[in-house]
Amino acid sequence: MNRTTVPSVAGYIARQPKGSRSVLTRVRRIIRRAIPGAEEAISYKIPTYKLHGHAVLYFAGWKAHYSLYPVSADLVAALGVPPGKYELRKGTIRFPLDKPVPATLIARIAKRRARETLG
Repeated sequence: MNRTTVPSVAGYIARQPKGSRSVLTRVRRIIRRAIPGAEEAISYKIPTYKLHGHAVLYFAGWKAHYSLYPVSADLVAALGVPPGKYELRKGTIRFPLDKPVPATLIARIAKRRARETLG
């Protein structure tokens, strides 16, 4: 993945390997629908969604997975995700690129993060 600065989320996705672009486009669409008032930006060189200037959720594409940040083990447990279903690391949840996109879960994470951020 090219980690140079990109001006937009569309530009970020366009720079990803061809096989992951459709998945990342779908993740983007899910997040935008889940938090429609969020501003879309690039922060830390990855797609970011902000509400009232506060970062709500980030996503990034990798070689074999894509990740959402920040997503804690407590948040995942509160959403009823079975332990071990997805890899969790340091505030990150990883989804394999070769599996179906868990649209409902991603939307629920985005909505929950929006509520937490706006507190």
